[in-house]
Amino acid sequence: MTSHEQLLATFRSQLTRGLKGRDKDWETSRRLINASHLADTLHRLIERVRHADLPSPVEASLLAVLNDGRAQRIQELSGPRLKAVTGLPPAKALRALCVYFDVVEPAPSRWPTPSLESDNVSAFVRTHPSPFDLLLTANVASLLDLGSGDLSFAKEVADFYGPQIHREDRTLILHCVDRLHPQSKLGGALHPPRELLDVLRSRPDLSFQFLPDQDMCEFEELVGAGRLAARYAVTTCWAPATPTFAYEPSRLSADVIQRHLQETKGAFRKARYSGEEALEVQHRERTLLFPPWKFDIRGPLALLDVVARSSCVGLLGAVDSQVFWELLAQLLDDERFRPEDAPFTFENLPTIFGDVHQRLVTLPIGDTLDLSTCASLRSRLPCVLSPKPAPEGYRFRSVLIRRGAVFPSMPASSTARRFIDMIEEAPPWMVILVPDR
Repeated sequence: MTSHEQLLATFRSQLTRGLKGRDKDWETSRRLINASHLADTLHRLIERVRHADLPSPVEASLLAVLNDGRAQRIQELSGPRLKAVTGLPPAKALRALCVYFDVVEPAPSRWPTPSLESDNVSAFVRTHPSPFDLLLTANVASLLDLGSGDLSFAKEVADFYGPQIHREDRTLILHCVDRLHPQSKLGGALHPPRELLDVLRSRPDLSFQFLPDQDMCEFEELVGAGRLAARYAVTTCWAPATPTFAYEPSRLSADVIQRHLQETKGAFRKARYSGEEALEVQHRERTLLFPPWKFDIRGPLALLDVVARSSCVGLLGAVDSQVFWELLAQLLDDERFRPEDAPFTFENLPTIFGDVHQRLVTLPIGDTLDLSTCASLRSRLPCVLSPKPAPEGYRFRSVLIRRGAVFPSMPASSTARRFIDMIEEAPPWMVILVPDR
């Protein structure tokens, strides 16, 4: 017996011993290999294998039999190779690996996980006017709306897609997360009307969930608590918050950010309003009140991290210019797009982004541009949120840029629809992101 065979034999013995006394986890593992969960299960297994303390030949064999997570059905995995590594037939082999590497959940998830190939999703968004139509073809019709505000976008999605999906005897999973506390006196029109909440919760064609007072950057915690699905077909964020996502802390120091905030937004301080904490901002001749976290800086890398973890395709809509260029700097490969401690301004953008800037600012309203035709996309973006499932980072298979706030036959938020009246604002952007899985 070769040393490689001896190592595999030792692993098979460890696997068998690791199953003892874990009958409950073994039963739970059955659903992890269903078609709707298999792709996600394989990816989670691959991540655990890479971080486990295994001999290199055993790790290489396991990664090879898991087929880089590309399988959509168990039949697409090599049964003989799985048996050589685990000593078990394919289905039992996968379940045993799930238990051994703790890829288990304490209770069945209420929401299935879509199983979509990145290549297929990329092709879809390139050839369909509305990326949201993916909800009609995905094996799981699910959408997560981050920073959902008044739920105007959720209502449009429900009205347009809910009946179509229901006619196929399926249910649209529609989950919304917002940072505002429902009892807060701040936020004004961004609070959803009680009547709309009641309607969405009572609709038979929806599996609707609204989570207020939640930070979208705590996505993994919400998943772990069983409040959100592990992944959605589509994740959206309309009008990503400024300045929260308008400054990237990895390239701008805290002092530079604070100075630029005071120069552009005005002096600000923590205050109290109607018994709750608030942020008071002196903007020109006006005193404005916001929730206390309004100027908390997370940066576009945090937003991209949430999108990559949570979606098969991410759509950032009605993105204002400040957030857009900071976001773009993180998506492009060349370091020159990320100058240290140099906030982007109207004057320096043409110099920093060069031809990329010229192509984008001349993009007609309604048109779409493949960002990779302007410059190389970044091969690896760092995970900045905890836990960090992939220390080596992640990438986006494709990034499409569309100019404008609203588009024909496409749902949009009330903020996006208000852009038509904001004559002093530059036309916003939509960024369509396909994570590479």
